[in-house]
Amino acid sequence: MTDATRKARTPRSNIVFAFALALAACLVWLAQNAILLLYVSALFAVVLMPVVRAVERWHIRRWRPNKAASVAIMLLIVAGALSGFGFLAIPPVAHDLEQLSGQTPTLPALIGKLHSIPLLNRLDGGQFTSRLQGFVSHAATYILLAVKDWAGKIADLLTCLVLTIYFILEGDVAYAWFLSFIPPRRRERLDQTLRRSAVRMGRWLLGQASLMLILGVCSTIVYALLHVRYAYALGFLTGLLNIIPVLGAAITIVLVLAIAAIHSWTTVLGVAIFYVVYIWIENSYLTPRIMQNRVNLPGLGILVALLFGFALAGVLGALVAVPTAVLVAELLDEYLAWKDSPFDGPP
Repeated sequence: MTDATRKARTPRSNIVFAFALALAACLVWLAQNAILLLYVSALFAVVLMPVVRAVERWHIRRWRPNKAASVAIMLLIVAGALSGFGFLAIPPVAHDLEQLSGQTPTLPALIGKLHSIPLLNRLDGGQFTSRLQGFVSHAATYILLAVKDWAGKIADLLTCLVLTIYFILEGDVAYAWFLSFIPPRRRERLDQTLRRSAVRMGRWLLGQASLMLILGVCSTIVYALLHVRYAYALGFLTGLLNIIPVLGAAITIVLVLAIAAIHSWTTVLGVAIFYVVYIWIENSYLTPRIMQNRVNLPGLGILVALLFGFALAGVLGALVAVPTAVLVAELLDEYLAWKDSPFDGPP
């Protein structure tokens, strides 16, 4: 900024700038959900771009898919995987739920049986059954609110999916438009930094996909050998949720142990031993060899990023926590670390 520009500044312009900044902050706060979805979608697009480029290099006779066809192929693969999961998971679960509903008495029949117990009728002045009905009504209200909340989250996920597709198809234009606001000398430096971040994010996806595949295959084999109910579906889900480091594994451990407890305590012990051995192997051998060389992030940094991501944006925040940590680490390394840089000098 030149001296002439500084002298041209007046108290009125400073006041206008302050009000404009406050208005922008207020708009950001009001639109924080939309901004979060845009950020998550853009980050997913950056992470998935290496996969799209790999699909673009396919040759099917004389046909070579373009970017739009590559995205369509990816969506078909995901839809096929989800259909396979539904084919494995839904029929046995539906069968068990049908049997359970046939054996469970209805609410009026249950209340009638409770009325027939003399001791319960004498408790609390005979208000036990009425309190039970009030508890059931409150529980139904809570379930309806939870369903409404999950419906909103599913709508956000679908919106994020659509935005991710748009960012993949038109991301280059949006990226060039974003860089156009940066002065030319700083623009080149920021462009190179962001491109290095994109490369590390792609490596993270490849490394995480490898860990997901290894865990999914191993867990499916162990569940089948231990005769865990829904073994193939749980194995698929175990590998899929491993895309969220630490949190995904914790969710699947609780779920599988709960299902194994229905069968026998021996099965629970076998599943617990498998998880202890696998976590030890993953932390001591797989993760250092696969992830450390790809994203170059310490384990504590990944854990802190996951905690912040989950606290700020729930599941979506946890999904993009590690790529965001990669981006922040690259920006800090470029702009705050003391080192010689070809871009050093006046802006």
